[in-house]
Amino acid sequence: MKTMLSAYQKSSLWIWLAIAVAAVAIAPLLLSDFRLSLLAKYMCLAMVAVGIGLAWGQGGMLTLGQGLFFGLGGYMMAMHLKLTDVGPGGVPDFMMLYGNGEVPGWWEPFRSPVLTVILILVVPAATAFLLGWAVFARRVRGAYFAILSQALVAAFSLWLVNQGTSTGGFNGLTDFKGFFGYSLKDPANKRMLYFIAATVLIGMVLLTRQIMRSRFGELLVAVRDQENRVRFLGYNPAIIKTVAYTIAGIFAAIGGALFVPIVGIISPKDVGVTPSILFLAGVVIGGRTTLLGPVLGTIALRFVETGLSETYPAFWTYFQGALFILVITFLPQGVATLGPWLKRMAERYRYRRTKKPAPARAAETIETPQLVGRT
Repeated sequence: MKTMLSAYQKSSLWIWLAIAVAAVAIAPLLLSDFRLSLLAKYMCLAMVAVGIGLAWGQGGMLTLGQGLFFGLGGYMMAMHLKLTDVGPGGVPDFMMLYGNGEVPGWWEPFRSPVLTVILILVVPAATAFLLGWAVFARRVRGAYFAILSQALVAAFSLWLVNQGTSTGGFNGLTDFKGFFGYSLKDPANKRMLYFIAATVLIGMVLLTRQIMRSRFGELLVAVRDQENRVRFLGYNPAIIKTVAYTIAGIFAAIGGALFVPIVGIISPKDVGVTPSILFLAGVVIGGRTTLLGPVLGTIALRFVETGLSETYPAFWTYFQGALFILVITFLPQGVATLGPWLKRMAERYRYRRTKKPAPARAAETIETPQLVGRT
């Protein structure tokens, strides 16, 4: 039985993988360049959602501050693109206007493309690990962790605004011309970025699936459900939660790094408290405990948001709020559970239609014993 179940799971994985590849290949044929660019943007946001699904859905860590890691990856990529556009020894235009005409020393490492890629992975990972260990080792969890993570992203957003001479301030960094030697004005390169984002997103989903099916994934779920029991069994929940939180931070940083060349801008409004809450909203709508729910929920939410804002520019936020309430009310586990929910409803309906009424029981006759007198 176990072998048959394993074979079924493997076949299901290949089916979903084939569907994903087919969707990625067909989308450029059906969508315009503008819509394809939007889909690539939403895929970058879905990368953040995959990490939230792992940290929150599997580990129970309500992360309201993933904009911090999204912003770290995005700004580091933007710094590299700005330095590449001005050439060796050049100074970005906004530093000439608002600064002293010199590149800050902490910008210089981002002139190297190899070092930039390494820093995009290492800096958010180290930040997430240090923050996670400092919090989880002191057994901070639940609402306290959520508020703390949100406070961190709010502080980061304010710092970006105040550092106008080195981060572009409220306007952020924009007007990128190239991406690792390729012109961003060429539509063919825009499509290349779409395929890169799609490939990275599929890779993250596959990696998350392996983590969920591994021994570490089982421990992560156990920590979510019974943290004290896991501690009594000899494991350190702080390490388990910190590793999951670090992986989620890396996913968010990669999404932010790809977001910059696709969208063409990164600013504090892309990494603040509101974007971090919207990251979480997509995961809730899709289904935080499922593998594909965070991805599907995020992409669907963003497309609905775009469609409503174009059709109802003055009222689209109300429609979006109503959609969120309906999903939470009728599908509290997310849209990804719609299939099983419909199956249960169909089975319940079929059972009620086919159920025969119980036959009426015949009235029982009670025989009164006759007393026989003695003679």
